[in-house]
Amino acid sequence: MSDQPIEETTETLQGGQDLMIEVDGQMVPNYDATLVTFEEGDIVTGTVVRVDKDEVLVDIGYKSEGVIPVNELSIKKSIDPSEEVSVGDVVDALVLTKEDADGRLILSKKRARFERAWQRIEKAAEEGTPVEGTVIEVVKGGLILDLGVRGFLPASLVDIRRVADLDEFLGKMLQCRVIELNRFRNNVVLSRRAVLEEERRGVREQILDSMNVGDLVKGTVSNIVDFGAFVDLDGIDGLIHISELSWSHVNHPSEVLGIGQEVTVKVLDIDRDRQRISLGLKQTQKDPWQQVFENRQVNEIVHGRVTKLVSFGAFVEIEEGVEGLIHISELANHHVEEPSEILRVNQEINVKIIELDPDRRRLSLSLKRLEPEYRIHEDVMEEQEEEGYEEPAPAEPSDYEEAEAAEQPEADVESDADEQAGPEDE
Repeated sequence: MSDQPIEETTETLQGGQDLMIEVDGQMVPNYDATLVTFEEGDIVTGTVVRVDKDEVLVDIGYKSEGVIPVNELSIKKSIDPSEEVSVGDVVDALVLTKEDADGRLILSKKRARFERAWQRIEKAAEEGTPVEGTVIEVVKGGLILDLGVRGFLPASLVDIRRVADLDEFLGKMLQCRVIELNRFRNNVVLSRRAVLEEERRGVREQILDSMNVGDLVKGTVSNIVDFGAFVDLDGIDGLIHISELSWSHVNHPSEVLGIGQEVTVKVLDIDRDRQRISLGLKQTQKDPWQQVFENRQVNEIVHGRVTKLVSFGAFVEIEEGVEGLIHISELANHHVEEPSEILRVNQEINVKIIELDPDRRRLSLSLKRLEPEYRIHEDVMEEQEEEGYEEPAPAEPSDYEEAEAAEQPEADVESDADEQAGPEDE
């Protein structure tokens, strides 16, 4: 009997015979040669053989099954392993520990997915192609998507329009473009809006090609801003400027329209190069000014309501959407420092039409040229009498023929005030 140790008598047969070894002169199977060797950090593929409430066992061709703890199954929080995998599933896993204290191989499904996801995401970011993930959380400011890594989709980039309730996206699969990527911080920022806008680009071109100036089109108010309202025309936005909302003065677009409201508008202009459409709402309504110019005449006495007092006079609405100007020189036969000395906002009065200008859409009015029986409303007369005011005699129209009275939009009031000033009564 040889005195040599057994390990020294053991040889591995070469030339394809390494599956058998010689021990003490006898050929026996080399079981270790049939085992796959792994290193920590390797990604392996195996088959799920058992699913427990706190771990999953996976056959990866090693001497023992690999173990995936429940917290290494998914990036989701508080999951049930049976909802994540089933017996027989083929899964990828990353080797965390070759042998733990119990001699087990510890694996991570989520980290294997994480590594491969990063490779996929980095490639998509470089090529500008979308990535796809499921919405797993609704957080402050946006959504969390499962991409293999956690991706953040800001609320402002979820859709082309503002989304009122983000909960409706929970559990849905979304395509997004990667707009920010930081592997060191595990930071992935997404934009679904970029994908939707790209999809709609072709739709916009089709709409623009089929649309002409003067067309009446239907749409939905998508946004309201200080200078107007945007209308969604089934794929492209058009703008109704505040000046095109109504024939009457509008302080803010919200006075006329609301988000989500369906409207019929007229196409005023199309910029095909910049893909911009100008729309008008008031053009779909009857022009009240035209009716005034057709039905009213100079020297006619009409009833109206004071809508606004400015430094150079007062605006009076004589019909809905139609305002005329009483120049400060036409308020009284005596000198007036401020229109508020004579009138107040919302006061109802009679006025005389002294000029109709259809080309400039202007209406000039006079208070002082009224015959006595048509003068200021009764309640104002009483206030004047209490203050000791004596009504002056009617002035001759010829004394004020050269006094210009012109209605101005609110934006032009201050700049044109000097031009509007008329002669004062001497």
